[in-house]
Amino acid sequence: MKKKHETPIIDDHSLELLASAISGKAVRVVSGKMNALSWTDGQSVFIDQALNDRQQLETLIFQSSLLASGSLAADVMRKLKRNSALTERFLVVEGNRALLENEALLPDSMHTHIDRALAARSDSPTHSLEISRGQLTLAKPPQVFGCIQPHRILAAFPSDTERLSVQSQAHTPRRQHKELKELEADDADNGDDDNDSSTAVDAISVGGASGIFGRWLQRLLKAVRRGQGRDGGPPGTDAPTHQSRRFTQRRGPSVMSTAVTAFVDDAVSNGSGLKYPEWDMRQNCYREDWCTVHEVPVRIRDNIQPLLPDFNDLRRPLARIGLGLDRFGRQLQGEDIDIDAAIESRVEAIAGSTPEENIYVNSQRRRRDLSVLILLDVSGSAGESSGDNQTIHQHQCRTAASLTAALHNLGDRVALYAFNSRGRSEVQLIPIKRFDGHYNAASLQRLYSLKPGGFSRLGAAIRHGASVLESTGGTSRRLLLVLSDGLAYDHGYEKVYGAADARRALAEVNRGGTANLCLTFGLNADAESLRNIFGSTAHATLTKYSELGKIIGPLIRTALRSAEVKRRIA
Repeated sequence: MKKKHETPIIDDHSLELLASAISGKAVRVVSGKMNALSWTDGQSVFIDQALNDRQQLETLIFQSSLLASGSLAADVMRKLKRNSALTERFLVVEGNRALLENEALLPDSMHTHIDRALAARSDSPTHSLEISRGQLTLAKPPQVFGCIQPHRILAAFPSDTERLSVQSQAHTPRRQHKELKELEADDADNGDDDNDSSTAVDAISVGGASGIFGRWLQRLLKAVRRGQGRDGGPPGTDAPTHQSRRFTQRRGPSVMSTAVTAFVDDAVSNGSGLKYPEWDMRQNCYREDWCTVHEVPVRIRDNIQPLLPDFNDLRRPLARIGLGLDRFGRQLQGEDIDIDAAIESRVEAIAGSTPEENIYVNSQRRRRDLSVLILLDVSGSAGESSGDNQTIHQHQCRTAASLTAALHNLGDRVALYAFNSRGRSEVQLIPIKRFDGHYNAASLQRLYSLKPGGFSRLGAAIRHGASVLESTGGTSRRLLLVLSDGLAYDHGYEKVYGAADARRALAEVNRGGTANLCLTFGLNADAESLRNIFGSTAHATLTKYSELGKIIGPLIRTALRSAEVKRRIA
């Protein structure tokens, strides 16, 4: 039975939408007791009713920031239990760190609460706990900070008995069981029970709820901040994209490596690789530097006859997507005056000639301003039949080839990478075409030389792909397009755990202003599993390749609109 003080503050759930947008998870907002400091158990935020409207909004934003930054991790809460003085000191240190970490999403009124010098001392909840145990003099937390109640937070986590029950039901696909047993035990966590039911998914599901969150943030906070660069993108967004094949100018040196060494299945990691975190949904915190990503080449197989990409049906829906604004002078109408044209017109009028009327500057969408990185899943499960006498891998390769060709031909910057994994220390990214590389017969040879194998640590692949896209994409509009069967599975990366990490990775990418889109092929795709992985991210399940041209345009526009809201908020 619901307690009397746990009734929602408002009926239209606008504050719940705000809290969920900031924290990155579904959060309830309920009325707390009068003069009882605001707090959260990780699932609900309890608001002190003694605060005025502005203070209630600020305390809600603060508690949501704690959730977004992983400040209430179970291992930290256990150390704070039964120590109220230490908990209060931890709230001051970690609260400032959480606010600074989420500063881009906060209204200006919250910036006055941030002690930047103190926030800079800590880089994680664990570090904040160490600082709190020290001798550093700390002020009392403001009333809008509320409080932390470790024992109630821990009560919201699953018990050890429940966790063991979940682990005992973990399922290992028969085809991958032998290979999985040969992996080293480098990760002790298991996933949730696998659902073996197969569902024929004919309808297309499109996400984009993050756009709703963005619009609510704009209306509630009224604090839209401008990003860097002309269109809110990173430095260098005004640089031109590559020359399409309609031009004959010589391109600069390419960074694409065409070295021939080994098959992907037999590739040996080069160097130490790049480290990425992984989201632990059970502990509600990140595992820092948990996964290692290696970029490895692929050996071109003999007797490969690549299919020429058929992108005629894709050109039209993609032609007007990702266009940037260019300013054109000497126009008959526009939003600004062309000074040179206006002076010349005035001189002609004084001289007795008929003056020109095209004295305006107008902005028109003519410049290509989109960079796309396509991530192709080549794990062992992609070798399964899609239900039409072809494998999922064959459909995905054809889709990747056609989309890359269409975007490259239109003048967009596009890169194509494949990925699979063998444990958290061997996540392999295989460059097929880099952003500055040519898309030619050699690229198709590399693409069609891929063989499905290994597993799919989807979250690490998404984080690395987004990093490459943000650092080398070179445009203000960015799209990460994932082609996968939707099975996030690896050693210690089972169904529920893997889905949570992949969903978290997609949310991180979208929060950074990069659009996400996920496409899945096959009649055996599990709709519930896809929703668990992709969440509100724009995604679709296709039963055949011919459906691609009909839905690719609306899907990309949905994804780009969602990312545009995130850029404006930041």
